[in-house]
Amino acid sequence: MNIRFQALPTEVVRALQHGEPDAYGMKPERKISDGDGVPCRHCLTNVAAGEGYLILAYRPFPALQPYAETGPIFLHAGECPRAAEAGELPELFTRTKDYILRGYSADDRIVYGTGAVTPTPEIPDRAEQLLQRPDVAYVHMRSAKNNCYQCRIELDEPLTSSGAAT
Repeated sequence: MNIRFQALPTEVVRALQHGEPDAYGMKPERKISDGDGVPCRHCLTNVAAGEGYLILAYRPFPALQPYAETGPIFLHAGECPRAAEAGELPELFTRTKDYILRGYSADDRIVYGTGAVTPTPEIPDRAEQLLQRPDVAYVHMRSAKNNCYQCRIELDEPLTSSGAAT
C-alpha cells in the first residue's frame, strides 16, 4: 500500500493569493516572515525571512457540516510551486516531534477512534494503517499543539497495465 502527502490545490491557493476571501469571508492578512515557523501549505516549505505571507482561515472540506473544521494557515503571499505529491513525509514536517493524524470518511466526517497524536517517524505507517480501513477515505495531518491543518494524506491510485491511474 502506498500513500501520498498532498499540499493544498494550486487553484485554491492562487485565488487566495490574488485576494479572494478565506473560509470566513475575510481577506487574508498580509505579513512579513521573520523566517521562523511560517510553513506554506502549498509549497510545503517555510516562508523565508523578509518574504511576504498570508494568514487566513482555511476549511479543507467541500461543504459546511459539523465536522468541517476551520483554522488558520500560512501561504506565501506570492506565487510558489505546489509541492509534489509523494509517499515520503515532506521535509518541512520532519522538524516537529509529533502531529495529529485523523481519518475521515468519504462523506467528510471524522471516523471516531482514528485520531491520535503520532510521533513524526511513525506518520507514514500510521497513515497507511488508517487508510487500510474501509471506513477511512483520507487522513488529515494537523499540528499536535494548535490543531492547524498541515496536509492531506491519501492512498496512491493503483495503476492499470497501461500505466494509467484507475
